[in-house]
Amino acid sequence: MAKPDRSIDPRILESAKNEFLTHGFEKASLKTICEDAGVTTGALYKRYKGKEDLFCAVVEDTVIALEDFVTKRSAAQPSELSDDTLIQAWEMNESMLTWFQFLYSYHDGFVLLISGAAGTKYANFQHDFVESMTTKSYEYFLEAKNRGLAQGDITLEEMHILLSAFWTTVYEPFIHGYTWQQMEAHCELVCSLFNWNKVLGFIAAE
Repeated sequence: MAKPDRSIDPRILESAKNEFLTHGFEKASLKTICEDAGVTTGALYKRYKGKEDLFCAVVEDTVIALEDFVTKRSAAQPSELSDDTLIQAWEMNESMLTWFQFLYSYHDGFVLLISGAAGTKYANFQHDFVESMTTKSYEYFLEAKNRGLAQGDITLEEMHILLSAFWTTVYEPFIHGYTWQQMEAHCELVCSLFNWNKVLGFIAAE
């Protein structure tokens, strides 16, 4: 039995990525994807169940990398962290730039997830991502409060609303096609805008 020609797989994925970036999932055309990749629709369906399966394949690397990035940054239980680490977790500094650098390295996949995924299982990616970040962030805040490091009175729902606003400032420059230089300048604005220490009532060290 002949082995499938895997040499055309990268062409299909690249063509699909460009089509999804241009039109979003719902308006993207499999016919155009195949034409631009120089393959038949039959060849595509031998590899993918349909348009959504193809979309998921295009963003798969980004999804996996994002999950790994978040896991590594929040692997430790809040109770295991030092006071300084709990405080620094809310400081808007070079750690915010690290986020932008990481997301920019997966630029196209991230843009698809936040603005081109309507009609796929990632349609609610923006909300779902904020939801997952809220859970961990609130655990950090509660641990800091239990230790007397913070005095803020923030509910989990309020944390979700605040983080929704915060992450929107991260999503938007990607949606609007910012260059990396513009991203760096934007990051400084975001750091100036969000004063988590004040919002959450962190107590200044004496």
